[in-house]
Amino acid sequence: MPPRLFDARCRACWFTLGIVVLVVASFWSLDLQWAAFLSADALRSMGRFIGEFFPPDTSPEFLRKVAVASAETLAMSALGTLLAAAGGLLLALPGSRLHAADHARGRTPTRWLLNALRSIPELVWAALLLISAGLGPFAGTLALALHTTGVLGRLFAEAIENTPTGPGDALRASGVPTGRVFLYATLPQVLPQLLSYTLYRWENNIRAAAVLGVVGAGGLGQLLAFHMGLFHMGKTCTIVAAMLLLVAFVDSLSLVTRRLMTR
Repeated sequence: MPPRLFDARCRACWFTLGIVVLVVASFWSLDLQWAAFLSADALRSMGRFIGEFFPPDTSPEFLRKVAVASAETLAMSALGTLLAAAGGLLLALPGSRLHAADHARGRTPTRWLLNALRSIPELVWAALLLISAGLGPFAGTLALALHTTGVLGRLFAEAIENTPTGPGDALRASGVPTGRVFLYATLPQVLPQLLSYTLYRWENNIRAAAVLGVVGAGGLGQLLAFHMGLFHMGKTCTIVAAMLLLVAFVDSLSLVTRRLMTR
């Protein structure tokens, strides 16, 4: 006989029931006006709005501006991710327990710091940093670096803690210092996973960098906010297309890199 769908002694059943109740309550509490959203008037308005995007602006002068902004967005995402990878690794070491006998006294405060860094969205970081760094890509790069440091630091720490400790235990038993144990035993095992996490976050950061310009942090987002605010819909269409192409390029590059790493 198949098991019963719900068992009062099953914790997973109660957890699933709680999730279902939460989802139903969310739909019930929100004022989701599906009828108005799918009405003929709404669809006509949306079609008219989309029609205003065409034809896109393909003048050579504007395409040069979009190319420069695209390069700026790509540079922001790459540099922000690189800084975050370095900072995340530095924070992951005190934020993880390297072996069973490791007291890891800095683990809890470091985890709190990582939680604080990633709990603040990139847009909020950029808005705060604009006060000190000013308008432009510098604030956007720092915003990406700070938020991504919190994300990568936590991922790196979990990866380090889940690494098999056999090689490290053998080196420690031979009297090898902790730093060398990490370099020669732990890091070689976990490095492919760290690189994979970094590439994945780079994919996310290229999208975030394209949006950060909305608050004045440079790149395609700043160009988009300017022309969309002036209702230059043809130029807006060109910028959105550049964003899509840039994201597709980075996704493809990241995918090829990860495949080469696994060979």
